[in-house]
Amino acid sequence: MYSDSFETKYIFITGGVVSSLGKGISAASLGLLLKSSGVPVTILKLDPYLNVDPGTMSPYQHGEVYVTEDGSETDLDLGHYERFIEEDMSSVNNATTGQVYNTVIQNERRGDYLGGTVQVIPHITDEIRRRIKAAAMDGKYKVGIVEIGGTVGDIEGQPFLEAIRQFGLEVGKRNALFIHLSLLPYIPAAKEVKTKPTQHSVKALREIGIQPDILLCRTELPLEEDIRRKIALFCNVSPEDVIEAREVDLIYQVPLNYHKEGLGKSVAEKMGLPQKELDLKAWRKRVEAVRNPASSVKIAICGKYVELIDAYKSYIEAFTHAGGELGVKVEFKWVDASAKNFVNDWGGISGILVPGGFGERGIEGKLAAVNHARLNNIPYLGVCLGLQSAVIEFARNVCKLDGANSREFVDNPPHPVIDYMPYQREKIEVQMGGTMRLGSYPCMIKENTLAHKIYGTTEIKERHRHRCEVNNDYREILEKNGMVISGIWTVGNLVEIVELPEHPFFIAVQFHPEFKSRFLNPHPLYREFVKAVLKYKESCLREGS
Repeated sequence: MYSDSFETKYIFITGGVVSSLGKGISAASLGLLLKSSGVPVTILKLDPYLNVDPGTMSPYQHGEVYVTEDGSETDLDLGHYERFIEEDMSSVNNATTGQVYNTVIQNERRGDYLGGTVQVIPHITDEIRRRIKAAAMDGKYKVGIVEIGGTVGDIEGQPFLEAIRQFGLEVGKRNALFIHLSLLPYIPAAKEVKTKPTQHSVKALREIGIQPDILLCRTELPLEEDIRRKIALFCNVSPEDVIEAREVDLIYQVPLNYHKEGLGKSVAEKMGLPQKELDLKAWRKRVEAVRNPASSVKIAICGKYVELIDAYKSYIEAFTHAGGELGVKVEFKWVDASAKNFVNDWGGISGILVPGGFGERGIEGKLAAVNHARLNNIPYLGVCLGLQSAVIEFARNVCKLDGANSREFVDNPPHPVIDYMPYQREKIEVQMGGTMRLGSYPCMIKENTLAHKIYGTTEIKERHRHRCEVNNDYREILEKNGMVISGIWTVGNLVEIVELPEHPFFIAVQFHPEFKSRFLNPHPLYREFVKAVLKYKESCLREGS
């Protein structure tokens, strides 16, 4: 049962006391430290909810839906994984209770269990363990980091905790490491940091057979040595394995803090991994650039989920990446597209972004935002629905196609400039999940266009998540009136990029470029958009407007 010969070693990260402590950021940060030491690493997120994937969830439920290269709709933590370790994730890097149970039920229907009684143990836990191993891709990765969603004590998370307990026994102590992230609340009235919640959280883990090897302690204040020793004593770990996880104002500071605390070294020693001096100079330099910008700009993001900015997580991070490279702090003005009369409140902004979204609510507000950017020469970037909004606005106000709209919002508009593809309409009549154009698609870019200038090539690949497309029946009239279709998916003959050459910077894309932006490698669309926004701001200052 116990073996040190396994090709892949596994690190399991659990969370206690409360949710949203930063398990995903911790997993991504540890992944960066290991990869920087030359260890091939991948990360898996196990989500205890019953949905097959988050694709049909409202962003208010779970934040942004992150799309991988292979078209999987996944938890937003996979975005953190990709941005930190610069490895593309796929369907094997996110598993839900819904997926696990679906597989087991299908197996049972086929007779795979030979008439036996199907139970949580061993059938569900075996399927979870199978998926953990699958993420390591048959030894391609030396280390597989596994983040367990939710909080210790949640009833829906019990099968996953049982599965990783079994997994630790199967692969042996040298090949399985357990890290627990917990909260150390500060009580202002008592002027004390309290360790009891962490003690109880670890106790709950130990009751099901999991002894954490390392504790990450989320805290507002420095972790004093006496507190560190107290936690170590009551939680049965070494004091040096009680790691401070201090509050930060920039998530990219976290791996630097963990490195300073010795997290990477502790993991390497316990698992027999190679240890060498990490080269984090470029990462540290970029962190300093983000924290000490030379200038700032404000961009309006006009969406309908603005009460929860996690719904736009990848957009925010893409702007952080671009701003870090350019030495510009990007601030946001969150504009509720469904609010009345917001269109008169554009003061102080130097650029407008209309992001993706679904449903009719807020669409007229987004069209007003497009119109304001177009008429006032304000830099505009449209993403997904932001492209469709740009096409609808242009069709109505420039092409004079009264009633132009999307069939997503109106069943039979007089001019359906945005429409479903026939195969999509057939699927939607049956179900909503899995009916979109998802994942990476190639795009051919027309030369001598803004898109070509930005990308510097005529062939790109970008990730998609949408149902509707620009209606090809209207392409001729759009182009005749001055809209340039600068990017096409040639296989399906579908519009991917549009722009207005008479405008200083007006470009919209059907895909989601933010999914491919990285901390040290910003996406060119966001970088060039920020440049245009800064240029616009500087011109306004010169003119005194």
